[in-house]
Amino acid sequence: MKTLYSTKATVVGGRAGSVSLNDNDLSINMVPPGSGKEGNNPEQLFAMGYSACFDSALGAVKQMEKAKFDSTTSIEVDLLQGEGHEYKLAAKIHVIGENTDLSADEFQQLVEKAHQVCPYSKATRGNIDVEVSSEVK
Repeated sequence: MKTLYSTKATVVGGRAGSVSLNDNDLSINMVPPGSGKEGNNPEQLFAMGYSACFDSALGAVKQMEKAKFDSTTSIEVDLLQGEGHEYKLAAKIHVIGENTDLSADEFQQLVEKAHQVCPYSKATRGNIDVEVSSEVK
């Protein structure tokens, strides 16, 4: 495959440090979830990236299927803790379709196709629990 883009993030201090990108001026103060401190955590950043990627994948499916709709994609990312230091992620993808003649079932089928196309979905498949839902307004 041809590399379309590559970036590199560097963190110092983990969840209580800072992270920056090598290819622009973005730098984020990292804080543990629920700490009440100013900053962001990795789960928030993952949810932002995943939702942007997924909505773009849905746009590609829309073009392939010659469908007409507007979409809003939300992804909830949960950080789960089991025994001791056993952690894992789970995600819930919810897409709202508007301005469409598609039925709820037809729209859900397109959302499921986007879940097969999205690089984030491919990367997480079999690794974290992901629920995919949609609605048409």
